[in-house]
Amino acid sequence: MSRKELLRAGLVKAALAGRITNRQGAKSLRLSVRQFQRLKRRLETGGDAALRHRSRGQPTSHRLPAALRTKVTTLMTTVYAGFNDVHLTEKLREVEQLPLSRESVRRLRLAAGRPAQRPRRAPRYRRRRTPAAAAGALVQTDGSPFAWLEDRGPRLTLLGVIDDATGQILALRFREAEDLHGYTGLFHEVFTIHGLPLAVYGDRLNVFVRNDRHWTLEEQLAGQRHPTHLGRMFQDLGISYISAHSPQAKGRIERLWATLQDRLASELRLRGLKTPAAAEAYLPEFIADFNARFAHPPATTPALWRRPPRDLALVLSCRYTRVVARDHTIRLGERRVQLPSRAHGRGYAGLRVEVRELLDGRLVVRHDGRVLATQPSPGPDFVLTPRRAPSTERQGRRQRQATEMRKALTELARAEKQRPAGLTTDLIPAAARAEPAGGAPTHDRQGGCSVDTLARARNSPRAQWRPAPSHPWRRAVTSAVAAKKRQKPIPPGG
Repeated sequence: MSRKELLRAGLVKAALAGRITNRQGAKSLRLSVRQFQRLKRRLETGGDAALRHRSRGQPTSHRLPAALRTKVTTLMTTVYAGFNDVHLTEKLREVEQLPLSRESVRRLRLAAGRPAQRPRRAPRYRRRRTPAAAAGALVQTDGSPFAWLEDRGPRLTLLGVIDDATGQILALRFREAEDLHGYTGLFHEVFTIHGLPLAVYGDRLNVFVRNDRHWTLEEQLAGQRHPTHLGRMFQDLGISYISAHSPQAKGRIERLWATLQDRLASELRLRGLKTPAAAEAYLPEFIADFNARFAHPPATTPALWRRPPRDLALVLSCRYTRVVARDHTIRLGERRVQLPSRAHGRGYAGLRVEVRELLDGRLVVRHDGRVLATQPSPGPDFVLTPRRAPSTERQGRRQRQATEMRKALTELARAEKQRPAGLTTDLIPAAARAEPAGGAPTHDRQGGCSVDTLARARNSPRAQWRPAPSHPWRRAVTSAVAAKKRQKPIPPGG
């Protein structure tokens, strides 16, 4: 019995004993007097069990027919085996003309003892993080790939920075993808307009943090890894970076993307903007309107923004270590910088210097805090791209060669695993690899095809060369053998 039915039994028994009237019992149970009298008769004839609801244990009137349940179970295990509940419901409606709900399909699947195709994980515990109290204490950054121009233009990625304390959009920028140039330009705008924040909260993109497992010897001795190019910029500016391990951790900027994908996309459609340049030009107007509507004052004042340094353009740069060549030039990719001479005609050959590639494309060569030479930007279309990871900047030539060799062997092993069975990697037949008449060595003209390299090495003139008897090597070996023969054997026990 339920708790409601247990109360009925006590009141009905009290009415039968004459302790209460029918009207008092009916009022307590919120029933009519006639219904209360029926309960008394049921208790007298059937006992306490007769007070239970008579529809208990009976099949519902909305129950699916047995034939329909059998048909759906058969289709679930044969024709539509492996379909999830939603997909199976769609097929039953569209193909089989069976108007069932997803919950009905799920119950039939559970009754058949079949597991879910995509079992749902239990929700993880998450605790709400209190927003920063003052403006400038924490900013959140992220990128959102979306069809911002819809079918009028290319698919773009919107990079953004939002203040955690006020919900104010600090900067927005359209890029083809999340890259170093886009985030460096985005933070340059934030630093020059608002100032330097205390911390930046973002995801674990390889632009912000290193995701590889490689540790150099210098990093192992120091106990910490070298940062990325953008991470090094943050360190020089005194900005700490906090990496989120889930989208929910930085939920404020994630909710911002949901709002912008609705409002910004609609505004761009209303104005008929079709190119990335036109959409980029509209962003300042949209930011001002958005902040006037949705930004709120911080919990405390004053703001914690800091003034950026005067050499901010020099700090927001990629840094590389180079050795000055004998012709007093520095090479960075395809670019070369000519260094001027020192006083009294002295040079810089062999000197290890630092080369900084700025956001606008300029090159600055520095040594001991002094600028040795500069080179102007190659053009307005320059894109700042990391030429080498900072962790490999201090590696020597042999270390870099070993790293490249490990990468090549890894790619070769991966290709070998993906090779179909029965297909040999030797693409040149043995007859084609045979040496021509005269013993002339064969050459690998197939650009990567397998050749008998060991046989070529053994038959090469250098491998067949032997020193003459009068050669110093021969004399040294001959004298050593003769001295060994002159040694008297030591008798046993002596």
